[in-house]
Amino acid sequence: MATPLKIDFVSDVSCPWCAIGLSSLNKALDKIGAEADVTIHFQPFELNANMPPEGQDITEHLSEKYGSTPEQQAQAREMIRSRGAEVGFNFAMDKRSRIYNTFDAHRLLHWAGLQGKQKELKQALFHAYFTQGLDPSAHEVLVYLAGEVGLDKEAARQVLHSGEYGPEVREAEEFFHRHGINSVPAVIINERHLISGGQPAAVFERALREIMAKPA
Repeated sequence: MATPLKIDFVSDVSCPWCAIGLSSLNKALDKIGAEADVTIHFQPFELNANMPPEGQDITEHLSEKYGSTPEQQAQAREMIRSRGAEVGFNFAMDKRSRIYNTFDAHRLLHWAGLQGKQKELKQALFHAYFTQGLDPSAHEVLVYLAGEVGLDKEAARQVLHSGEYGPEVREAEEFFHRHGINSVPAVIINERHLISGGQPAAVFERALREIMAKPA
């Protein structure tokens, strides 16, 4: 009998380590296969909740937020690019010059979850931002991506224009903040076990197997 695994993947669309973490988790779950009955819920987290609509130059933003120099940022970008390549995710760093507000993307992801397409949209958002350099706050981009993963584009446009699911997103963000989630990705298994960071696939697989082996 397959072991139930409920996975809450807390992350932000603009978080490169979240893209790496999801790719690693996917590889781990492929290895585990039919041994687990997996459900994944993508939970919202905003790294920059106060980011203005027009976004900010990413070098400027990282310098202000972390005090990092351009040289340090270049080293970090190369590390991220390399780690992404290891798990099959392509970071086109030269195409990503700005960082954006992601609240509307999280609202659309909440809606996509109700339509059974949340994972597909999440992966499309990561690819759009990190590989294509698209603006994940732009409604036209979000509507296009919704259509690409098989969602109704007009319904997606209505969600975005109406402000729908904003309270649900805020409530979820506050819930995870209250429970100590202050950095992402945070991967919570069966509402009890936390795996932090964009871990390698082998680390995810080992942790999941250990959890599966424990009595329910």
